[in-house]
Amino acid sequence: MTSSVVVAGVGMIPFTKPGASEPYPVMAAHAVRAALADAGIEYAKVQQAYAGYVYGDSTAGQRALYEVGMTGIPVVNVNNNCSTGSTALYLARQAVASGAVDCALAFGFEQMTPGALDIKFPDRPSPFENFDALTAELVDAADVPFALRYFGGAGLAHMKEFGTRLETFAKIRAKASRHAANNPLALFRKVMTEEEVMASPMVWPGVMTRLMACPPTCGAAAAILVSEAFAKKHGLDTTVRIRTQSMTTDTAVAFDARDMREVVGMSMTHHASEQVYEAAGIGPDDIDVVELHDCFAHNELITYEGLGLCPVGGAEKFVVDGDNTYGGKVVTNPSGGLLSKGHPLGATGLAQCTELTEQLRGRAGARQVEGARLALQHNLGLGGACVVTLYEREGS
Repeated sequence: MTSSVVVAGVGMIPFTKPGASEPYPVMAAHAVRAALADAGIEYAKVQQAYAGYVYGDSTAGQRALYEVGMTGIPVVNVNNNCSTGSTALYLARQAVASGAVDCALAFGFEQMTPGALDIKFPDRPSPFENFDALTAELVDAADVPFALRYFGGAGLAHMKEFGTRLETFAKIRAKASRHAANNPLALFRKVMTEEEVMASPMVWPGVMTRLMACPPTCGAAAAILVSEAFAKKHGLDTTVRIRTQSMTTDTAVAFDARDMREVVGMSMTHHASEQVYEAAGIGPDDIDVVELHDCFAHNELITYEGLGLCPVGGAEKFVVDGDNTYGGKVVTNPSGGLLSKGHPLGATGLAQCTELTEQLRGRAGARQVEGARLALQHNLGLGGACVVTLYEREGS
């Protein structure tokens, strides 16, 4: 699949707290219409659609999309936990790159409830059974919600091996707030200091404060992907293209290594990013801007190493030196990331796509990364799946 895939249009709505959003079909329809308007095409031109959501009944994608139009096209519903949105993007890109269609829609949405994530079907085996069993052996935190237990445990493993300080995770959270202050679509736009993050309630003493975790969020985002021929035929903007993309799932190391960093997918991240770098003939030093999966500040730090943005064990220095923000080596999460922008699970991957597309178009306003030519997206779901996408500005 070597056909160039153009990101012709993107759209998202401001993310909100649970209970403050419109119903999911309304949110999704707003995002899809925004992407269509951004692309400058009508819905009738879309040939396939991929709908991403985690918490919803089967065919919720159709329910949402029927608000926009009922043209009889295939609609595929996608659920890959927190990487759901980018999995929908992955499938849409494959459809266009393979020549199966010339115009595909990827969209994601989530109407979440307050509080920590939980298992919705306790009457059957959980997809996290093996993860839970190993985590119970590796960390002593049975009273901590499961997602926090996984990612906090991974951060704790980094702290124990490399002496990483809790304050370093607070620096990451404070950085996210500074970036989000310039994003009108972010849920939290108040700038906070490292000291304020440290002073928030401890949810795992010595390991994590409340502000180091992303909030449950409602929202929607969408992207229109087209072939180069389709774009030229209809006079569409071809500034941003997906140069290459990779999706990985867990290998045996996730459990065999007996390391919480592997439990939360560090090798998935490493393998996906290496595949992308190799296919594009570049390295991590060539990347200008990154949107990565910072569901917890701890995962952002671990992901720096997984993506090769710094050496293994070098993440704390990377943060302290300011290499993760404007003026440093690579701007990470200019949108504010999941920590500040919010994390409606099914929409997150498409929201990342929206941010990076706007960055490469030079339309990101006060959060613009000057001269951005290559952008990397990392979206991870436990259980597991990791999608890494490389975007390029035309002419890069």
